[in-house]
Amino acid sequence: MTKKVLMIFGTRPEAIKMAPVFHALTKIPNLSVQVCATGQHREMLDQVITLFDIPITIDLNVMTEGQDLFSLTSLLLTKLRPVLDELSPDCILVHGDTTTSMVAALAGFYCDIPVGHVEAGLRTGKLRSPFPEEFNRRVSGIIAQWHFAPTQKNKDNLLAEQVDKSQIFVTGNTVVDALHQMRDRLNKDSKLKIDIQNQLVRQLGFDPKESERMILLTCHRRENFGEGLMQICSAVRVLATSHPGSQFIFPVHLNPKISEHVQATLGMIKNVHLVKPVSYEVFCYLLDAAYLVLTDSGGVQEEAPSLGKPVLVMRENTERPEAVTAGTVRLVGADSKRIIAGTEELLTDSDLFKKMSQAHNPYGDGNAAMRIAEIIRRSL
Repeated sequence: MTKKVLMIFGTRPEAIKMAPVFHALTKIPNLSVQVCATGQHREMLDQVITLFDIPITIDLNVMTEGQDLFSLTSLLLTKLRPVLDELSPDCILVHGDTTTSMVAALAGFYCDIPVGHVEAGLRTGKLRSPFPEEFNRRVSGIIAQWHFAPTQKNKDNLLAEQVDKSQIFVTGNTVVDALHQMRDRLNKDSKLKIDIQNQLVRQLGFDPKESERMILLTCHRRENFGEGLMQICSAVRVLATSHPGSQFIFPVHLNPKISEHVQATLGMIKNVHLVKPVSYEVFCYLLDAAYLVLTDSGGVQEEAPSLGKPVLVMRENTERPEAVTAGTVRLVGADSKRIIAGTEELLTDSDLFKKMSQAHNPYGDGNAAMRIAEIIRRSL
């Protein structure tokens, strides 16, 4: 009898990390894999779905202008109920820490459908940091029947929360799978690579891979809205002024709480290049070209070490402490003085740079999706 797996995701990072799992599951006989896209992100999500060739069974298209967590959560829960009634899956797979993930797990619980949680067990230990991601993870963790933990540390977190060890599987992180697949594609597809180079030259006036000291910057966390973003922009302004030979590339998030302040404070600096959010393949190209990375992202803390790029995390804590322990990542907070000091050190201390860039990546070998698919196959 054919078993049915329903993957539910709604943001670009979820789609990137679930794409390898989708394709691994489709190779299993007598398994039907369907995808419900909630549309928590829209344009950024659509681009990844097309890039990774993921057919969407149902698109809820929940994104609305000025949406907050109240409206998003209630709308998702209401719209997911008829989806689960119609498709009647044997299990649901969710990913990570988004509102989509939390609500989809809750909907599965209400409908008595077992849930698998990809990228399970990440914790900061602080319920409101990051907000609301830490809460979302914990809710999904309470509900999930299968916990696909990227690392042993994640497994230990779940064991400390009294999760049965038979339900926890250390798999590595699927973002490494996706990154390896895209890097291989860029190496093999010369036309795609040339198209990306031409696009960036038109946008920036240069090919980032020809820049000796390109610094890639990303910033989108709610916790950094306001004062945190002001501190980050202040640091970038100082660094760009004191290092005119370095190029800072900043794909600016579409949220006006970010974009308006960034444009106002950094828009006139010659070696700071503010661009619209880039496609995943372009981001991978930029990441590969970067000398170092400044970010408040979670996924970038896993992606950059896979390519040997030192990362300064502009947050006070991280749910990915393995990278800090391994030496690939340093926490500098959303504090201008610490950001400046950390960046200056990496730009001037070749031994430190070498140590961070050559440190072991703790997030897996690129085969996480295959392991997850095999566990689902055995379980169903």
